[in-house]
Amino acid sequence: MSHQFGWNSSTAGLVQSSFFWGYALSQLPGGWLSKIFGGRDVLKLGVLAWSLATILVPFVAGFMPGLVLSRILVGIGEGVSPSAATDMIARSIPLQERSRAVAVVFGGLSVGSILGLLLAPSIIQTFGWESVFYVFGVIGIVWCLVFEFVKGGNSPLSGGHIFDTRQWRLNIASPFLTSESQTKSLNEPFKELADSLKDVPWMEFFKSPAVWAMIYAHFCGSWGHYTCLSWLPTYFSEELDLNLTEAAWVSILPSLGSVFITSIAAPFADNLISNGVETTTVRKVCQSVAFLSPALCMTLSSLDLGLPPWEVVAFLTSGLALSSFALSGLYCTHQDISPEYASILLGITNTVGAIPGIVGVALTGYLLDSTHSWSISLFAPSIFFYLSGTVVWLLFASSKPQRFSKGD
Repeated sequence: MSHQFGWNSSTAGLVQSSFFWGYALSQLPGGWLSKIFGGRDVLKLGVLAWSLATILVPFVAGFMPGLVLSRILVGIGEGVSPSAATDMIARSIPLQERSRAVAVVFGGLSVGSILGLLLAPSIIQTFGWESVFYVFGVIGIVWCLVFEFVKGGNSPLSGGHIFDTRQWRLNIASPFLTSESQTKSLNEPFKELADSLKDVPWMEFFKSPAVWAMIYAHFCGSWGHYTCLSWLPTYFSEELDLNLTEAAWVSILPSLGSVFITSIAAPFADNLISNGVETTTVRKVCQSVAFLSPALCMTLSSLDLGLPPWEVVAFLTSGLALSSFALSGLYCTHQDISPEYASILLGITNTVGAIPGIVGVALTGYLLDSTHSWSISLFAPSIFFYLSGTVVWLLFASSKPQRFSKGD
């Protein structure tokens, strides 16, 4: 799209960052709505919204305001999803299994990155860049239908309905249709929304040093994650002179490594907790590994050590893969300190965590145009936030349950 429409790095950074505008705006509403209506329904509507908005992109690509708006809508749909998933985990998963549950659910981000980066280049080169938006958008809509089928552990082939065409039609339509009783049940909570919003102990959240540690840690981790997610394919292409497919193959390595590391980190954390190690200690260790590893590897990559390009790739891959220890650190802490308000707490921290997607991605493009230095534009800010985030996390983070009751 950059080549077709003549975008420079600053414009490309603006387009990529626009997703995070919607992502940031929907975090708190997503957490709040998940607490009121339950994470399952919010997650389903979020996936449907971002899938439809993804399909819209080719129709508005030549009109910058329309393109930015479509990406904002994708961000809104995706923004409610982490809080919705967190709500589902907090309601149903015990502490001793929580690291693995979070790793499986949020590890899907890495799996999706791998599949997307593998499939997208060949789809684009065969059918044009527009096709990838259609394909991924349709996949999301199909997911909504499947998600409805597996509600309560049911599959579309269970319950004796395999040859019941009427039941199949009802099942397929159910994500988009509501009965009179369902409409009534959905309308009733809206009468209580204003009161429920007042009942949330917002001030108590911000009196807790542990919450502030979570907020800053989320910001720091997101800076490194989002800037690398957006700019590493370009970095690999320009530094290694790779074509689109080759750059995509290299770009999947951090996500592939994350899947492997997550499979180790999650059982490691759960086993420590089961064996009596204090939960706060486990979360601090895991999050420190998640921050210090990419900081060290980015430092080695940015220094003029005369390293061959593929050694730089190996360092970055290792560092970013080890950052997935955060799934057993920061991302479990919301549920540790308050299962009741876990979705809202994640909404708060993820709102701040989305800021690097808005500022960091665009700033990287601007600095790249100004300095033509990947070390200054991409690596140096990430290293600073990883190191400062480690200090704050070790000093103030806690997984001790907190009531957050008004007047406490």
